[in-house]
Order: sequence, then C-alpha cells, then structure tokens
Amino acid sequence: PLPAQEDLAALRCRLQKVKALAQLPAVPAGARAELRSRLESARQLELRIRRRKEGSGAVPGATPGRGTAPAAPEEEETSEKPPAYQRFHTLAQDLPPGLTLPYKFKVLAEMFRSVDTIAGMLFNRSETITFAKVKQGVQDMMRKQFEERHMGQIKAVYPTSYRLRQEKNIPTFCNGVKKSDYQLTLEPVVGEEEKVDGRPHLSASRLLQRRKEFHRNLVNIVKQHHKAFLAALNPPMVVPEEKLTRWHPRFKVDEVPDISPAELPQPPQEDRLTTAQEVLSTARGMLTPKMEKALANLALRTAEASVGEPVVSKAPSPASTSSALKGVSQALLERIRAKEAQKLQALMTRDARQEERLAMLGRLPAMARILRNVFVAEKKQALTMEVACARMADSYDVRMPPGEMEKHLRLFSELLPDWVGIHTIRTDTYIKLDKGKDLSLITERLSKAAKEAEAL
Repeated sequence: PLPAQEDLAALRCRLQKVKALAQLPAVPAGARAELRSRLESARQLELRIRRRKEGSGAVPGATPGRGTAPAAPEEEETSEKPPAYQRFHTLAQDLPPGLTLPYKFKVLAEMFRSVDTIAGMLFNRSETITFAKVKQGVQDMMRKQFEERHMGQIKAVYPTSYRLRQEKNIPTFCNGVKKSDYQLTLEPVVGEEEKVDGRPHLSASRLLQRRKEFHRNLVNIVKQHHKAFLAALNPPMVVPEEKLTRWHPRFKVDEVPDISPAELPQPPQEDRLTTAQEVLSTARGMLTPKMEKALANLALRTAEASVGEPVVSKAPSPASTSSALKGVSQALLERIRAKEAQKLQALMTRDARQEERLAMLGRLPAMARILRNVFVAEKKQALTMEVACARMADSYDVRMPPGEMEKHLRLFSELLPDWVGIHTIRTDTYIKLDKGKDLSLITERLSKAAKEAEAL
C-alpha cells in the first residue's frame, strides 16, 4: 500500500542522514584538551567569585587558567583607593541656602574661580604662572578690573590656595617688561597625592573642591561680622553659628567691610632702591635740585613702606533711643526689644521645613474659602482626594501641582479636624467637609495658628 512505501522512504532518508553524520571528522585530541582547560578555568573563576562574595579570601588550591586573573592586584587597588563618598565628601553643599554672600564677596568668589581656572590650565601645562597672564585672563572672563589687591584678598581668605613669589628672568613678551624685572608669580598648592605621571596636577574635582572651600571661608568671614553686628544691638543677640540659617534683616551689604588684603611679596629692598636710583639718574639734569630731592625722598619712602595696613572692621554703634520714644517707660521698651529680638532669633535659626510649613499656613485662610465653595458647587458630602485637589488647583490664584495641594488639604485636617476629615476606604482617599461651620471663625483659627507657628 502507499502509506507503507512513504514510511519506508522516510526511514531511508533518516538512515542516509545518520550515515552522513557518522562520516564527520572526529575532534582532535589537542582541541579537546583545550576545551576541557577552558571549562575548568570557567569553573575555577565561578568558584572564586562565589568565595569572594561570601567574604572569603583566595581560593585554596585554585590555579588560574586562561581567562582568569589573580585576585591580589584587585584587592591592593581597592585597599589603596578610598571609596568615592569619602574622596568627594567635601563637594557636598553643607551651607544653608539662606546664608547668601553680599555683593562684594560674590564678586571676589567669582574672581577666585576665574583665577583658579586660568592658573589650573597654565599649571597643568607646566608654564610659569605670572600675575600679568592671570590678570588679562580674569578681566577677559569677568569684564571687571583685576588688580594685585584682589589677589591679596584671595590670599587672605584662602591662605593655602597659592604660593606668591617675586621672581625675575622669566620669559615675557609684554611691552615695557624686561626679562630682568621682578614679576609676581602664582603657584597653586597641590597635595602629594594629586599627581599625574609623577608631577602635580590640578584636576576638575580638585578645582571644584577649592572653590567650595573658598566660598566656605567667605561665609565664615561674614559670620564673624554678623556676630559683631548682633553683639552691638540693643539688646545684644547671640545666635549659635551651627543654628544660623539666614542673616539678620537689618544686616545690610554696606555694613560688611572690605576684606583686608594680605601682604603680597615684594622685590628685594636693594632692587627697589636700584630701580629708584636708575630713575633719578635718568631724570637728573632735567629737574631742579628741589624736585630731585623730593623725588629721592619719595622713592625711599615708597621702598620702605609696607603694602598696606589691614582695614579694621568697626562694629555698629548701639542704637540710641529715638526722640519719638521719649516719655515711654524704659521697662516697656526693654520688653518690646526683647520680644523683637526673640522673633528675629527664631527667624535666623528657622530651618527649611519650618519655612515651608509657615508658607503653607499663610495660604490656608484664602484656601479655606475656596475649599468650601468647591464642596458647595459639587453638592456632595465627600469628594475623592484627586477631585478635590484638581478643583482647588483650578480655583487657586497661584499655579500649584496636585501633590502640593494635597499637602495643604492634609494640613487642614491636622489643624481643624472638626471641619475637614480625611478617610481612606479601600484604595481611595476621601475628604469630607462640614459646610455648617462659620467660615469667619475658621479663618480666624487659621490665622491664629499661623501667628503661633511664626512666634516659635
């Protein structure tokens, strides 16, 4: 029959395929040994990884094969190099956002950033960093004048940032500057660990760290002036530095004195006298004897004078009693001043969470009327949280995302549980409002809560 013939033909076809496979060349002995070696190496590597995850050290008796690497170099590298959270912990922002720098200090911080950027490029190229090069670069970047006194201020704020020297025999291409003249040079102070190919290097992370250190030093200087300002008030105020989050409202920019410049290195005394004598000899015969004598005395006084005396910051004088307050009881004035000082101290030590809560409390009286109108318009006793937040966001005059609006509604429930209730039923959250309450009393209670929180 035909089905039997078809089965026989299929069996013959399969038999031919089996014969063809039997005729394939056998695997060489060398290749077979190599495959076994690779398989054994993979097993050893897997075993080593498991042991290392379990906290064990080296695998006893394990022989590294092809594809395996000794574990010792990786362990040494891990032990030498600390983790990133330790190496870059100084880059974290550790200052409160409210402690903003006055304008003059901000300009000085920007100057330091520009100086560090230019000096870093020259330093990494092994070029001598002269003040003339840095000055031109900073002025091009900031469009502001940059003088040696600014470099002195930078040195005063961050003493370990640069080494300043007066050097000569430095190649220069500037007009009017000879190779034998002394020039002010800058050398960034770099640690021994910051080296690339055996020589010091200023990396981008190190530049960022130096910038943050400079900003931190500036804030500390302003804190000292702020402390003197608070001590001179009537009555004096004392705010711990670790709790200070913003400046006193009357602590103005004009009350912050300029930073006293550090003494910059000067050429040797004999060189300055020699330069003055050269000027005198050149001008001799062109001036009267009286003018020559005056010029000589001026040159000697200039050579012997110091760079400049530091500016002593003066604390503000205590506030005197105004003429409008004459006749008022002194005890009453003292109580008012003490209460005002207490409010200001609470303001200066308030953290970001308290500030956010106060801002929310200030919005609640206006939101209370909107919330009641939403429930009156919907004609329902309870609304889902999503619907209530959407209706409130549409009606409030300030654009606010639903998540922020939900925080305000939950604050309503926290302050006025007899007026607003929040209930979770299965997977939905509902908000319920008592529309019978007097809205004026509700607004009064909210305003009172805001004042009490502000006084804390």
